Amino acid sequence: MTAVGTLVAPAELRAALPSDAQRALEEMTAAVTADPSVLGRLFPAAARRTARGELAPTGHRTEDAVRVELVAAAATRLAPADLLAELQAIYRYGDGDEKRGVLLAIGVVEDPGLDGSEVLLDALRTNDVRLVAAAMGPHAARLSAHDWRHGVLKCLFVGVPLTAVADLDTRVDAELGAIVRRYVDEREAAGRPVPADALALIDLTTTTGPEA
Repeated sequence: MTAVGTLVAPAELRAALPSDAQRALEEMTAAVTADPSVLGRLFPAAARRTARGELAPTGHRTEDAVRVELVAAAATRLAPADLLAELQAIYRYGDGDEKRGVLLAIGVVEDPGLDGSEVLLDALRTNDVRLVAAAMGPHAARLSAHDWRHGVLKCLFVGVPLTAVADLDTRVDAELGAIVRRYVDEREAAGRPVPADALALIDLTTTTGPEA
């Protein structure tokens, strides 16, 4: 059994949904709990059966919160390796929104036996701002120092605010500062604007963070 949290407190999510969407969510979570193999079929349908759009005031999207709850239901029945296999398949064949849902679900997995680094690295090879931001959430702690640093750099390249990067203050190091310094120098030499986050990160690496 794998422990998975949620993006939004279940009661808060349900309170934000209309009654028919609440019923749909309960039906889907019950179905996944009874038979986790239906996760791959219900995950894409989650937004259509419940709701889409921002879930104020949480900062999350409703369809993301619903999909993470479905993963949490499946996790009560699946071993880490089996849950990861399900999530990898959903990610592989999903559209951008579904891929983001998988990344966010991986981000709230609390089982040390589930390592979703492969999925995170795939997301970091894209230029999709939604996927890059989700990949650099809490599960990015599993990434090697090298991969994590380049994930931070990818955020700068595609315009993801560094506030999306989990553990930034504690994981910065001199090597990251050097990488970002080269990035800034290249942009300045080309006459291109430098993101304020890049300059702030250079300042941060000179005042905190051990070598990784």
